[in-house]
Amino acid sequence: MPLALQTPVDSPFGARSTAMGVVRGHDLSGKRALVTGGYSGIGLETTRALAAAGAEVIVPARDREKAGRALAQVEGRIEIADLDLGDQNSVRACADSLAGRFDRLHLLISNAGIMACPLQRTAEGWELQFATNHLGHFTLFAGLLPLLRRADGARVVALSSLGHLITDVDREDPMFHHRAYDKWVAYGQSKSANAQFAVAVAQRFSGDGIRAYSVHPGGIMTDLQRDLAAEEMRAMGWIDEQGRVPDRFKTPEQGAATSVWAAVSPLLEDRSGAYLEDCNVAVEEEGRTQSGVRAWAVDPDRAEALWVLSERLTGLRV
Repeated sequence: MPLALQTPVDSPFGARSTAMGVVRGHDLSGKRALVTGGYSGIGLETTRALAAAGAEVIVPARDREKAGRALAQVEGRIEIADLDLGDQNSVRACADSLAGRFDRLHLLISNAGIMACPLQRTAEGWELQFATNHLGHFTLFAGLLPLLRRADGARVVALSSLGHLITDVDREDPMFHHRAYDKWVAYGQSKSANAQFAVAVAQRFSGDGIRAYSVHPGGIMTDLQRDLAAEEMRAMGWIDEQGRVPDRFKTPEQGAATSVWAAVSPLLEDRSGAYLEDCNVAVEEEGRTQSGVRAWAVDPDRAEALWVLSERLTGLRV
């Protein structure tokens, strides 16, 4: 009988491992990776580690100048592309451009995201967190699927979060047209969607040799917190009265480790669809625990229902 999906493996890494430590000993020469948001926070450290191992890394960015300044310090083969994940036309244009220029893509790391922002809507009327964190990456994956299929063992890594514990996806009203907007509920459902997306990719494209994983990187202080006031972060225990970050938070280098581990570890060959944390497969937990993965985030039926909803919203058939 096969092991349950969310059964930990014998990983040599843990919560304080770094992306560089995880990638050490791996030769990614001849591999091509794409890291959304790969010029800031844990995305920058993910780019740095993959490039150091020899991969060619494409970094799509909404702000090309900001990305250029950040990536100037990173050694390796790196290319910046134009992308606004909250704009479906921009996502399709980016995917079409890359699909027209490259023959294959070995790693797709959906790292970029926004968190707990005031209610904003896209041109389609979609709630911005769901549109950016999930639907933008869904459309990007759809456009790059031919390149992933030709890569012979491609991996897709979707950045989820402990925020998925807040709520499942409300498939009846994901855009908050009929319920009161709550910035944390909106964030939580987008992070559950990221995990379910990985499950659906694992189910639908295993025959193409594509594996997918979702990742909780850990608590890290980055630009992701830009919409949060200091008073709110103090109330949640994210900073103290002097603005200092608690020791339980990871550095960006540590926060990128699980994404890189998902991209390269041979221990995950038979765990496609799994939700990962601290460089291991997370345990399925319920209740008030602040770790592990909730059942809804890795449920195959919910993942398939989200896929159908995503196709309907975007007009794609993937």
